[in-house]
Amino acid sequence: MLRPLRALTGVAAVCAALALALGARADDPFYQGKRLTLMINFAPGGPTDIEGRLLAKHLVKHIDGHPTILVQNRDGAGGLVGTNYIGEIAPRDGTLFGYLTSPAWRSVIDPEVYRIDFKTFEFIALQPSNAVYYVRVDLPPGMKRAADLMQEQDLVAAGLAADTSKDLLLRLTLDMLGLKYRYVTGYRSSNAARLAVERDEVSMHSESLPGYFAAVEPNLVKTGKVIPTWYDPSFDGKAFSIPDAMKGSSVLPFPDYYREVKGGEPSGILWDVYRANLAVDQSMLRAVVMPPGSPPAAVAALRSAVTRLNDDPEYAADAIKTMQFSPRYETGADLNARVRNALKVAPGIKEFVTEYLKNAGK
Repeated sequence: MLRPLRALTGVAAVCAALALALGARADDPFYQGKRLTLMINFAPGGPTDIEGRLLAKHLVKHIDGHPTILVQNRDGAGGLVGTNYIGEIAPRDGTLFGYLTSPAWRSVIDPEVYRIDFKTFEFIALQPSNAVYYVRVDLPPGMKRAADLMQEQDLVAAGLAADTSKDLLLRLTLDMLGLKYRYVTGYRSSNAARLAVERDEVSMHSESLPGYFAAVEPNLVKTGKVIPTWYDPSFDGKAFSIPDAMKGSSVLPFPDYYREVKGGEPSGILWDVYRANLAVDQSMLRAVVMPPGSPPAAVAALRSAVTRLNDDPEYAADAIKTMQFSPRYETGADLNARVRNALKVAPGIKEFVTEYLKNAGK
């Protein structure tokens, strides 16, 4: 009788140990022992790429389980290729997330460009950003100050894709000012468009704050090759404000530039579209997302990591060194609901933009 009892006792001990081991594994962080891929929807070297890689570098230490993070770029069609990849093809097991520029505005104005409804994405974090516009100083008859742009006769504006916010805002501001210009688009990234400005292939471009402070200001403004003209202020749908990175700058926000050179207040449908775009897209110009249906544990882990990243002094110092300012990401358990509620515009805006885009370059 003793032998069977001992045998049963041994089996029970093994089962108990196995149960404890399984329980320990169940309690392990979601990303324990995993590899995570960050996909950026613009080409290497541009502002989106610089900012996304900086995020990946520092985010990894804040993700429970400390996975390795690989970065890949899927650029094309003004960021649309990468965004559609995340929605349609990317694995939905928590092993991939995206760092996207300007996905929100397209989902409002032309939702059909997304093969998977953008509202169904899992939103991890948002980072507002503003664009700074700049032109070559050697435009005839010569640029000595920003207001001199109003006298230029040979302006060539460079963009990424006609239906991106970058291109739309560039055209809207130039058209509101009544300037004559030629519009050239299709550059793979702001890095490529910036090089075109340097080579005198085009004369004007705009870049978000990371690209402006990391590349344009030190390499083009301080060397006297270009001059900044204006920047897009922050807009919450009711009032304008100055982004922290531009406080104390001599560069004017666009509404102030308009008043200075035109002597009045901007108005009309172009102005309405400009403000609508800022209200929707600027607040989420950079979107950290996961594919629809990603595991809730993965989504929660990345949101928690972003929250800790916001208070990381090493990240802040590295960002300031690289881009002259430290991004702060908006996140939280209710982010999906907040984003989906914000993806809307006033009646008439969508119809106007659809026709406006048809006339791009004409």
